[in-house]
Amino acid sequence: MSYDEDYPIRELKEGTWPPLLKEISDPPKKLYARGVIAFDDVKILAVVGSRNYSSYGKEVTRTLIAGLRGYPIAIVSGLALGIDALAHEAALNAGLYTITVPGSGIADSSLYPRSHIMLAHRILEAGGGILSEFEPDQEPAPWTFPQRNRIMAGMSHAVLIIEASEKSGTLITARLGMEYNRDILTVPGSIFSGNSYGPHVLIRDGATPVTSSADILEALGLSTQPNTDTLTGCSPEEQEVLDLLGEPTPKDALIRKLGKDTSTTNTLLSMMEIRGLIQEVDGVLIKVHL
Repeated sequence: MSYDEDYPIRELKEGTWPPLLKEISDPPKKLYARGVIAFDDVKILAVVGSRNYSSYGKEVTRTLIAGLRGYPIAIVSGLALGIDALAHEAALNAGLYTITVPGSGIADSSLYPRSHIMLAHRILEAGGGILSEFEPDQEPAPWTFPQRNRIMAGMSHAVLIIEASEKSGTLITARLGMEYNRDILTVPGSIFSGNSYGPHVLIRDGATPVTSSADILEALGLSTQPNTDTLTGCSPEEQEVLDLLGEPTPKDALIRKLGKDTSTTNTLLSMMEIRGLIQEVDGVLIKVHL
């Protein structure tokens, strides 16, 4: 399978650009795309963070994005190592539309980082897209990443920062978002972690602290009422599971807490995952609607 042939590069007509991107002070002169690029009736959330994420940052990313399942939200990130890639993965797992904006051209021969080409292909296969103002064969360079960051901030309704050290490039995206009058959201962290520097500075400067998916939905102006098609008619057994999943919990630990037959419990959990009530990520169960 040739992804360059099956998902060809095209120059976007200006009428199909992300609407907010045309409003910034330094819009791109042109945009190249692969895959599906559609922004009708969706809120765009940029999710960025540290390359050297902690286990806390990993679980936060997965849990918050899992809680957005079923809502008209597009997740935008930069394909980079760390939180960016986790955000794309979480969006795919939650069935959300996701777009990547790499710090390079979008031809397979130039996509960066090389280790995430398969992730880019999965995004295309899932009905997502790849977007860039760079010529398709542009190799990554120190200047391409901050220039790319303004595209992510400019096209989004809100920017969510999950972990950022003092010198993190993530803060460039946050500052650009502030400059473009976007909502800046961030997750508080441990005072003992260097990755909490960025979020805590942003909160001091007026960013909205995020502690649940509901905080994100509120910032995007979306109803925080659960999807009734998903949650109506929970059985007592399902409700017991949801009550125990106040935070992400290893599957084995949850089964022990329920104290029931393992085979029966596994069947229950599988049915709940099919219904979209819970999600399993690397053996950890997450309640989808927080």
